[in-house]
Amino acid sequence: MTPQRLDRSLTAYRIGDPNGAYPIFDSAGARLFPGRWNTAASPVIYTSEHYSTAMLEKLAHGNGRVPPHQHWIDIVIPAGVSYEVFSAAHHPGWDAADCMVAKTYGEAWQRSLRSLVLIVPSIVARIENNILINDRHPEFPRVTHGLHQPVWWDERLFQPAPAPPRRPRRR
Repeated sequence: MTPQRLDRSLTAYRIGDPNGAYPIFDSAGARLFPGRWNTAASPVIYTSEHYSTAMLEKLAHGNGRVPPHQHWIDIVIPAGVSYEVFSAAHHPGWDAADCMVAKTYGEAWQRSLRSLVLIVPSIVARIENNILINDRHPEFPRVTHGLHQPVWWDERLFQPAPAPPRRPRRR
């Protein structure tokens, strides 16, 4: 795939623990705990194109519990940097549970340094995108981010669903 150049800036979002073992804007966590699109040898920074998608991604990995101490940052990817868009239609199995198609593609992309950004579909919100940032890419210093701010989780997301109403028995 030939990389393109962004004709406008993009804003992406990332959620993490600012006091945790891994900084919010860093690929160290992806090195130790690879995601769908990387291996330990090819860490990337996972972000989402929308704040709500970043929340869904965090919830998908949260085992049904309120993630503690979570903050969000907005990330500005400036116009003029290189990017590519992953084509799900050309890569059957990218969404398989074993992640092999996605990992193979993501690792090749990260190692080749062919673009700063890879736009990929979200598993949890299929019509939304995640934005992978290669922090080894020479254009990476052009990316900036804001100050972290607390995430306010709606407690209803973590309550068990009420039992359905009981139907009266027929006699």
